[in-house]
Amino acid sequence: MPQVTFIERDGTRRAFEARAGQTLLEIAHEHGIDIEGACEGAMACSTCHVIVDEAWIERLPEPSEDEDDMLDLAAGLTANSRLGCQIEMSDDLDGLVVQLPREVRNMLLA
Repeated sequence: MPQVTFIERDGTRRAFEARAGQTLLEIAHEHGIDIEGACEGAMACSTCHVIVDEAWIERLPEPSEDEDDMLDLAAGLTANSRLGCQIEMSDDLDGLVVQLPREVRNMLLA
């Protein structure tokens, strides 16, 4: 099973095994990682924004135009920003590291 590490806002690193095909958003919710995912993975918000570690960014497929459009709404956007609902785990991504952005835009509180 591939493994993914989330770096939380306070710097805590938490690693989890994931099933192939499972999205980062699903993994985060399963393990209590503080990612909102207001649209529940429908790519209609940017609240599952993660920052992909530099060592991994080139291994991911390019974001779709729709994902790029949603990322424009993300707080704390970086060159390595992606939506967690659009990254599916696979054996090729075993060891993936992503960081939660320091600032967030909580759709549930807006």
